[in-house]
Amino acid sequence: MKQNRRDFLKLLTGGGLLFGIGTLASGFSLKKKGPVKIVILHTNDVHSHIEPFPDNDPKFAGMGGVERRAAMIKKIRSEEEHVLLLDAGDIFQGTPYFNLYQGELEMKLMSEMKYDATAIGNHDFDSGMENLAKQLQLATFPMLCANYDFTGTPLEGKIKPYQIFNKGGVRIGVFGLGIEMAGLIDKRLYGKTVYNDPLTKAAEMVHLLKDQKKCDVVICLSHLGYKYENDKVSDVVLAKKSRGIDVIIGGHTHTFLDKPVVIQNRENENVYVAQVGWAGIRLGKISIYIDKMGRKKTLETATVEVSKKSSVF
Repeated sequence: MKQNRRDFLKLLTGGGLLFGIGTLASGFSLKKKGPVKIVILHTNDVHSHIEPFPDNDPKFAGMGGVERRAAMIKKIRSEEEHVLLLDAGDIFQGTPYFNLYQGELEMKLMSEMKYDATAIGNHDFDSGMENLAKQLQLATFPMLCANYDFTGTPLEGKIKPYQIFNKGGVRIGVFGLGIEMAGLIDKRLYGKTVYNDPLTKAAEMVHLLKDQKKCDVVICLSHLGYKYENDKVSDVVLAKKSRGIDVIIGGHTHTFLDKPVVIQNRENENVYVAQVGWAGIRLGKISIYIDKMGRKKTLETATVEVSKKSSVF
């Protein structure tokens, strides 16, 4: 009996039975899981609107306000496991708060709300590059732009072309694009900054993020503008001429899209182009379901007003 007991313990501790149990458990852990849900929350052109519009405003009465937006974001984060909060630029300029604090308050509040990244807008230059560089020291998030070359300026090394996020094993590449500055921004404010073609830079970013870095999702934070009557580069033009971009979150033209517009790219794949107006009176939400086994993506979208009577998605 003792011999049998010793043999049994030897088998158990030597890995015989435990190995079998481990293999079984491992087998269960490797079973195909359901898709991973990534929630993208987005804003654009907030323009220093810290407080809601007054109740007697003829167009946006009682709408907006950082406190309400922060509460909505907090609630969504409590309900969703994988959330990215993004902005498409023009954080600065539009209310006395910017005149008084030069962007300090905006950066601190966005950091408090835990923004993950933002694009750079033309009005973010309004107090010069030195001021933007100073205020960026207060930010806990990166400002992204792939097509501005800041070599030899106060912003050199302070603006990143892209950022990769890992959410639930899903790699999400986010890059930024800025509008042409000449004729739009006073030359004194952007100095030696070199503007590069956004379509060329977008192609480079996709090659890097999709092909080399193996990102499952590629998002462009664009301050190019939704679309124009002429052939000026816009989000619509970018979507049509691109490949590999899943979502374009845009700004600059203050376009209110009730839901993202779906555009076919040059490989006949869907690109979702989103923009939620301006002044922080809407919050966009894009839910991306990623099937890692089949590398399939399914998107659901929503936009909600930020107001006293807001219901959160």
